[in-house]
Amino acid sequence: MTAPNLRNRYLQDSINTASPAKLLMMLYDRLILDLMQGEEAIRAGELENAHEKLTHAQEIIIELRVSLEVDAWSGAPGLANLYGYLITELIGANIGKDADRVAVCRGFLEPLRDAWREAAATAVVD
Repeated sequence: MTAPNLRNRYLQDSINTASPAKLLMMLYDRLILDLMQGEEAIRAGELENAHEKLTHAQEIIIELRVSLEVDAWSGAPGLANLYGYLITELIGANIGKDADRVAVCRGFLEPLRDAWREAAATAVVD
């Protein structure tokens, strides 16, 4: 088996065996990475790469929104609204090639990712 095939198999196995909390962290980490790379690509004039990164980020947010159980806790409707706002902003940032709009979205998501990471760590300890 070639190195790229081994890597892909390892990644797929990691996803298939991850707990829900770990999957959430993986999604948020990739989302932040896509936003950082998309923002950098816009600033560097690499518009095709920026488009790919921002589109992938939108797909992750859509997945997060669809999997969110809005009736599960009182903060869920607000989080759903935030996801909707972020999708709209990223579409606009992608169309307008606006790195600053991407940075604003990342600014919302990084603390949220950190909060989820802390909650997941606490849940494991408890």
